[in-house]
Amino acid sequence: MVFKRRKPRTYVEIVSESFYPRGGWRRASWYVMYRLRRLPDPAHKISRGIAAGVFTSFTPFFGLHFLIAGVLSLLIRGNVIAALLGTFIGNPLTFPLIAAVSMELGSWMLGYPGLPLPLVLASFSDAALDLWRNATAIFSGEPANWSGLALFWRRVFLPYTVGGILPGLAAGIATYILSNPLIAAYQKARVARLKKRFAKKREKVISRRMEMAEPGKPDRAAAE
Repeated sequence: MVFKRRKPRTYVEIVSESFYPRGGWRRASWYVMYRLRRLPDPAHKISRGIAAGVFTSFTPFFGLHFLIAGVLSLLIRGNVIAALLGTFIGNPLTFPLIAAVSMELGSWMLGYPGLPLPLVLASFSDAALDLWRNATAIFSGEPANWSGLALFWRRVFLPYTVGGILPGLAAGIATYILSNPLIAAYQKARVARLKKRFAKKREKVISRRMEMAEPGKPDRAAAE
């Protein structure tokens, strides 16, 4: 493959770069902003896509954020690429805060006692292991035990889902309100710069042709 890495990344590098990308979070943020600025859609569609991605980051469907953000962006007629880029608001630096807010709010709304954040984060890894054991039990013949997943659903996943709706909506709406005028202003300024650049090139071409068409000077265009 043309774009395949010469030296494949190890699992340690993959995990470490998910917490701190190569070049730092500042470079990663600038890359996301650059891609957003280059999108061809109108500002309101791009802002809707970003809002869909931000809202999706408040859901506990880890591993499906890209898919959910893309579908949600299509439903609200936003830009899908902007939605995928918007999910980067959820990263290892922000997920603990998002999880803490969502769990506290969801537990309060459902009348459940709150859980410590380290226990919440550990519950996701334990649930993934239980799901894998139960899936492989079909082939190994071992008895499947769904009690752990049932407890995870009731005490962690459901409160996280319910509690993430309101802050996710608030963050998505705020993102749309803030990003829409900024993107619109940038697009107008970019169009103005391109028009100015095109006008300068056009003036140079016209002036060059006029110089070539002056008496006593050979007309290169005619000769060609």
